Amino acid sequence: MTSTRSSSRKAGGSGPVRRAVRAVGRALHLPFTGTARGIRKATHAHGAGESGLGKLIELHGVNGAGDVMITVALASTVFFSVPTGQARGRVALYLAITMLPFTLLAPVIGPLLDRLPHGRRAAMAGSMLARALLALVLAGAAAGGGLELYPAALGVLVASKAYGVVRSAVVPRLLPPRFSLVKANSRVTLGGLLATGVAAPVAAGLHMVGPSWPLYGAFVIFISGTVLSFQLPHKVDSAKGEAKALLAADEEHLHGPHLHLHVPHRPGSEADRKAKEAADEAAGVSAGRAAAEKAAQDAKDAKAAKDAAKKEKRPSLRTVGPAVTHALVVNASQRCLSGFLIFFLAFLLRDHPMSGQSAAVSLSIVGVSAGAGNALGTAVGAWLKARAPEIIIVTVVAVVVGVAVLSALFFSAAFTACLAAVAGFAQALSKLSLDALIQRDVPEQVRNSAFARSETTLQMAWVVGGGIGISLPLNGALGLGVAAAIVGTGWLTTVKGLLAAARHGGQAHGRVA
Repeated sequence: MTSTRSSSRKAGGSGPVRRAVRAVGRALHLPFTGTARGIRKATHAHGAGESGLGKLIELHGVNGAGDVMITVALASTVFFSVPTGQARGRVALYLAITMLPFTLLAPVIGPLLDRLPHGRRAAMAGSMLARALLALVLAGAAAGGGLELYPAALGVLVASKAYGVVRSAVVPRLLPPRFSLVKANSRVTLGGLLATGVAAPVAAGLHMVGPSWPLYGAFVIFISGTVLSFQLPHKVDSAKGEAKALLAADEEHLHGPHLHLHVPHRPGSEADRKAKEAADEAAGVSAGRAAAEKAAQDAKDAKAAKDAAKKEKRPSLRTVGPAVTHALVVNASQRCLSGFLIFFLAFLLRDHPMSGQSAAVSLSIVGVSAGAGNALGTAVGAWLKARAPEIIIVTVVAVVVGVAVLSALFFSAAFTACLAAVAGFAQALSKLSLDALIQRDVPEQVRNSAFARSETTLQMAWVVGGGIGISLPLNGALGLGVAAAIVGTGWLTTVKGLLAAARHGGQAHGRVA
């Protein structure tokens, strides 16, 4: 009897405990599930879930979070852990061993991936897996300070570039109904920026545990990205309707898809052959002889076409049309400005931080300002929906030039942060406008490759700007004066052409979604 009462008392006591444990579990689980549902709802809105674009936005967020983990780890290893003089040498070594070879390899990545159009999901997964493994290599190099840090960082950049090229080809395959390519790109970019903003403080916290911990975090993130890559729709592996980029400035190439080889009319061509066949039949020439002559002429025409294809010169990115060319030049000047500001302000604020702030806090203020401006520019670009892209570029870059001049004349912490924010805003909005011009002026069948080529040009400009930034003396007014000269030169050399293109309204090619 006593034992029965005791067991019932235990059972009755375990019930509240079990309920309490479940309540605590739900309370701990709810923020994560609620956040996941909120993210899924945002990324899958406006038909993005049905088309598969939402999954790409989530994958790009994972990509951005992993990249920022590696960036924080490299910045602490290459830059913050040594005195300024030694840090200059390390950064220069990083640019020489890592960024310079990357700029040489980058133009090759796109054509190589074009040869594998049916394996885009596998290519994106391979990029994620490669960066996961290289993060472990970087973790060992960061702890030991070995030179293997630099080739591993180069591998990360190449894998990241490969992901970017494939992603550019994937986005058009996942467009929801009534969704422009520019709007889709802006949503994907904004998703990456938001994920980067969330992951950056997490990476900083992991770095406080140990210099290698952000890299371990990157390993976990990229492994999850490897899995997510295969969850994209199967249609992204299709290359139906696409062609390699072959862009030229003549009327035939600018006003229609360059999908065929034009062979000039020659005596003995199709029209002459038909006339000869009619004459032969009228004269009673045997059908066998006419067929033999026709086959011989077909072989001759095929050989002529093949010879003409060999002689045809491969056109460059400069031949896509004046509006795209001018927009690319001014975007390159802004990307050069971005690389310059990153490296110049990093060294300047390290030795001369903002009043009352440490070097890390000063750099964080500038970085947050630039990131906020970039995110705002991306959001505004999606809202504008590519209206008058030439005017947008001319306007926002003119504002950057003005703010840069004022920052050089009245150098202060406030002007520096303001310049970073305005430059980030203008860079995002100008890049989206460049994308809009490529979408408008480049034939649809070769548009994806044009995006990849323009991005390679902008990456090279960023490296040049970074090299200028680490070579200047640490004088704030001088440095921001050089910044104003960089972006001012790009604006002055293109403003006339962009305004002229805007007046003519551009040339519409293909379907603009």
